[in-house]
Amino acid sequence: MWPGRRPQIGLIFTVTLTGILANTVIAPLIPDILADFDKPDSSAGILVASGSLSGVLAAPLIGVLADRHGRRAVLVPCLAVFGIFGVVAAAAPSFGVLVAARLAMGLGSAGLINLAVVLIGDHWEGEDRIRQVGRNAAVITVGLATIPLISGIMAEVFSWRASLGLYALAIVTAVVAFAELDSVLPPHASMRLSDQFRGAGVALRDPTIITTIISGFLIFVMIFGLFLTALPVHLEEQFGLDSAARGAMLAVPAITSFVVALNLAGLRRRYGLRAVIISSTALFVVAPMLVGWAPTLVIAVIALGIYGLAEGGAVPTFQEVAVSGSSSEQRGAVLAVWVAFVRLGQSVGPLIFAPIFAGIGTGAALIVGGLVAVPVVLLQVLGPIGKSPSPHPSPPT
Repeated sequence: MWPGRRPQIGLIFTVTLTGILANTVIAPLIPDILADFDKPDSSAGILVASGSLSGVLAAPLIGVLADRHGRRAVLVPCLAVFGIFGVVAAAAPSFGVLVAARLAMGLGSAGLINLAVVLIGDHWEGEDRIRQVGRNAAVITVGLATIPLISGIMAEVFSWRASLGLYALAIVTAVVAFAELDSVLPPHASMRLSDQFRGAGVALRDPTIITTIISGFLIFVMIFGLFLTALPVHLEEQFGLDSAARGAMLAVPAITSFVVALNLAGLRRRYGLRAVIISSTALFVVAPMLVGWAPTLVIAVIALGIYGLAEGGAVPTFQEVAVSGSSSEQRGAVLAVWVAFVRLGQSVGPLIFAPIFAGIGTGAALIVGGLVAVPVVLLQVLGPIGKSPSPHPSPPT
């Protein structure tokens, strides 16, 4: 177990919520921002991707630093950077400045969601760990439900710039984290950097962890390329929804996702890890196809509920498997690499699908996009997750 006192779980949940602000706040605002800056629909890709792109390279470094210097020394600056440049984004005078500010925000957010899960892995074990990771994922789904809705309403009442002002909350979280977290160094802080990298390399060659990394990448290609980039535009073009209504629709998956994530430990105990992960990833194939085909808003709501089931079962399970498969000496680095590939998926997803839906339409893009999840399902059916326990890799001596 990690030295020092156990942090309040509420702080960990707040860090997680802060980590998802970058794109949950902006998702219902995309059409309004593009219209304000006179940009085409295809610019939605770079707008969304800019919030994640810089974190692809930053996340592994942040993980290594957190393993060497402690969690607080890395987490607090990440929160501060995210909040400061979030304020810059809200005041951006041009589309270019907004994109640049979001790139800088990505450097800060690169350490948030993974370090929140790392803190859980440090201080909880066994089924308690699975339960807390599930609850942390449930918090994400609550955020996915409420943040777009709040953001959309704020944009309707005030402006999209007022909605982006929510990013400033990260500065408050940074102050609380500094006061709450211990500054104690980890017991392996004196480990040579070369040995630390070698140990992380051993962990990252584990087939189970490799499977979680590839699966996480492909799933977040879908989440960000389809559900956070194509879907808002689809809802406006297909059903004529304004920003507040789009925010409400983006909140629908959070209901089913919340239920699954909150009961993840029980589902794992009753049905087993493999059944949960295979069924969850299979639903990722069905959901976007059904959304893209949906002729009525009711069917679209049902499809988004199915998408919530998939997300609530798959994402926290992959996180927990990565945590359980790594020792405390490499946990930050392993989770950071997992997040780096997730961020790569977040970045390339919008860049891939924005020109696709600009060319063939959002409905067709959503239907085609469901195929991205097919290899994820095959990885779970043929891969190692749930077949046998994966021991913690031993650090080099």
